[in-house]
Amino acid sequence: MTTPAITLGSVSRRILGVLLEKEFTTPNQYPLSVNSLTLGANQKSNRHPIMSLDEYEVADRLKALGKEGWVANRHEVGGRVEKWDHKVAERLGLARAELAVLTELLLRGAQQPGELRSRASRMHAFPNLEELEKALRTLVEKGYARLLPRRPGERAARYDHAFYQEGEAPAAEEAPPAAEPPRAEPERPAPNTPGLEARLARVEEELALIKARLESLEGRLP
Repeated sequence: MTTPAITLGSVSRRILGVLLEKEFTTPNQYPLSVNSLTLGANQKSNRHPIMSLDEYEVADRLKALGKEGWVANRHEVGGRVEKWDHKVAERLGLARAELAVLTELLLRGAQQPGELRSRASRMHAFPNLEELEKALRTLVEKGYARLLPRRPGERAARYDHAFYQEGEAPAAEEAPPAAEPPRAEPERPAPNTPGLEARLARVEEELALIKARLESLEGRLP
């Protein structure tokens, strides 16, 4: 059963995606401060497109999302730093598997099921592709994701979230990059991109964790 269409701007989608991601991957440092949220929004790994937001933009958008019921601020006992958490699960009525897949779609846009399984597994275990596709079907049925037509040269069709504003969604028929001409020398094996992305994401999350701990200590100083 589909629900009424939900539209969110690119900054709102990035903020909600980061809140979801960090709740999964660094729960001890969740909820997030505006500073931590801004760092997460501007990460170079597991993000498309790359953004360069400042804390003022993030803070303004958080206030708007709070009025719309997507986020809420939390004041920790003894802390001076305002922190935020999401209300996506309550708003959309989704289980953890579906939230993990939606998180990747919000952070990276359209992806094939195999890519989604590899990337979302850092947040929720998908023992096989069928489990991932089950979560995708639920998202599509509820109107939160959509299946795109398969493009020429692709092995599988892609899925994308359905929260774009009018006129913002990428063209489904956009052609893939042209193939390079054959090379005379033997080509090297392709790198394990999802593996590299996962390792880079862990490094960035560890750095964000250290920064958040320092921020928490500063907030407790008299």
